[in-house]
Amino acid sequence: MKLLMVVAPKRYREEEFETPAKMFEEAGIEYDVASTKAGECEGMMGGIIEAGLAIKDAKEGDYDGLVITGGLGASDFLWSDDNLKTLTEEFGKSGKVVAAICLAPVILARAGLLKGRQATVFESPASLKLIEEGGANYLKIPVVLDMNIITANHPTASKEFAEAIIEKLGC
Repeated sequence: MKLLMVVAPKRYREEEFETPAKMFEEAGIEYDVASTKAGECEGMMGGIIEAGLAIKDAKEGDYDGLVITGGLGASDFLWSDDNLKTLTEEFGKSGKVVAAICLAPVILARAGLLKGRQATVFESPASLKLIEEGGANYLKIPVVLDMNIITANHPTASKEFAEAIIEKLGC
């Protein structure tokens, strides 16, 4: 079992990456980290992780699911990334697990995956507008599972988010 975890190159939210990553490792799930470019990524609290590949080089067929981390960097760098939009569409079409936390569910909306689906997102005027424009039925709860789509709304939901992904993968 292998996941692709996507983070923004700057201002990703550390616990939204670190908590799921640790829980995935404990469950025996491997993962690769991708960002807009390969190399060092800096979190909102000063944390550093290494993205082993650029989003444009990631292939849906190499993974069992996609997990997108939030934070302010998600809106700054990932919302408008066309490579991530295309990759997210590919994961959605494959029926694989697609998960996004905090501000990242906007990417799923932009990729057309939330049409007619229930979802949550970190509440901001822009994020609420964009997921609703994407056709989502917004729920004001920490974690929402709708078939293969998992969304979470806040860093405090990181553990529950990771548990939902692990359960959906059957691990």
